[in-house]
Amino acid sequence: MNLLPRRYHRIRQVLEKRQPDLTILTEDVHKPHNLSAIIRTCDAVGILDVHCINTTDEFPTFSQVSQGSDKWVFLHSHPNIKTGINHLKRQNFNIYAAHFTDQSLDYREIDYTQPTAILLGAEKWGVSEEAANLVDGHIIVPMLGMVQSLNVSVAAAVILFEAQRQRLAQKMYDTSRLDLDRYHKILFEWSYPALATIYQKKGENYPSLGKNGVILPKNS
Repeated sequence: MNLLPRRYHRIRQVLEKRQPDLTILTEDVHKPHNLSAIIRTCDAVGILDVHCINTTDEFPTFSQVSQGSDKWVFLHSHPNIKTGINHLKRQNFNIYAAHFTDQSLDYREIDYTQPTAILLGAEKWGVSEEAANLVDGHIIVPMLGMVQSLNVSVAAAVILFEAQRQRLAQKMYDTSRLDLDRYHKILFEWSYPALATIYQKKGENYPSLGKNGVILPKNS
């Protein structure tokens, strides 16, 4: 069954604004409501991929906080922080940890129009010492109250909406920034998730989509 044209065009509109060179890396963020809130924010600012480190082997489930946004953001798991950071560095990401040190910069001083990954640490302890030593820099959200830290999901939102502001100013959301192969792959998976699963199990390529999301015959 073909989907409604309005739904198809909404999916295309969202996909065309996704930012492949902006991401989040979480280190041992265990609470489902925090991870869900982070992913919801990622969806809101146009992030397509989120990376997670979880050394406990207990991957959190999504809560109602995500409002289904986990369907539109890809979650990638890494076994340890070094592997996760190296994976992003191979893709030329600048990695900044939300971490308080004498060298920490105000989060607004970072140029988020460059390939950027934000590292967020565990709810109670923040980023590990190993992670702090591996990243390119440390950032903080300046605070004027008695408490000198934010909830991890709130910190993510504050930083990511600054990244969105900078990218909007540079018109980075105006045209699709995904390579065509990945764009068409995701477009089919988002438009026809159940059918995509069938093609994956069979090891077959997805068919092309025509105007208004109509599935085209394979020989067309």
